[in-house]
Amino acid sequence: MAIFSRLADILKANINDMIDRAEDPVKMVKQLIIEMEQQVDEATQALGQAMGSQKVAAKELADAKAKLADWDDKAKLALMHADEDLARKAIEVKVSLQPQVDALQAQYDNITEQVNKLRDQVQTLRMKLDEARARQNVLIARSKMAEATQGVTTAISATSTDSAFAKLDALERRITEQEAVAEAYVDMNSEEVSVEREFEVMAHNAAVDSELARLKAELGI
Repeated sequence: MAIFSRLADILKANINDMIDRAEDPVKMVKQLIIEMEQQVDEATQALGQAMGSQKVAAKELADAKAKLADWDDKAKLALMHADEDLARKAIEVKVSLQPQVDALQAQYDNITEQVNKLRDQVQTLRMKLDEARARQNVLIARSKMAEATQGVTTAISATSTDSAFAKLDALERRITEQEAVAEAYVDMNSEEVSVEREFEVMAHNAAVDSELARLKAELGI
């Protein structure tokens, strides 16, 4: 049937291949699920229509068989009343109805066969859809992991490890030089402070000596 023109392709599709070829695997997986859901809906609708046709055919066949049985009963009733001519007429009607019953039986059998095939196909498609849904998260996770791995690998390739360590070494040397310069300034400043302190002590001692001499002179010592 036309409704299953794409069904075989979906059932036979290799999902992993489709993901590998897709520019965006995550979107591809989601789109595949959507397409399969649409196929399930369409197939289910087709199955429902076929089952509706089956019910109609079953009723037509049952009605025709009921008429056939009714004329058979009428023929028997006529014979029970010893009316063979009437029985013959009833049988003639029954015989004339038999081809119609046979045709309706063939139609019903054909529709029933189609319904059974459709039911099997729909069940298969639903199983595939359930499988795809179950694998969806795993496939998306794998895709994201592959993308992350590729990103890390690209970053490593773009920045050489040796080059990074060389830059670190150069930076460390610069910091060491800055520390040395800072220490030199500290040492120089310490020397200046020491010299100034010596002069301060000298001036202090001179002031003390001068004051001492003044006091001695004042006391005539």
